[in-house]
Amino acid sequence: MTSGGWINLLLSVGFVTTLFIFCMSRVLRGSKADADHLAHVEPHDPEQG
Repeated sequence: MTSGGWINLLLSVGFVTTLFIFCMSRVLRGSKADADHLAHVEPHDPEQG
């Protein structure tokens, strides 16, 4: 493989690996501020139980 191919390979694999690690850390860390509030498709009515 030529040197240009190696550079392209390393940049591509490095970018995908970095993006994967970033996304996994965001998912696993989560948002601590809204931990007790889940999103609802329909409006939440506490009187219905």
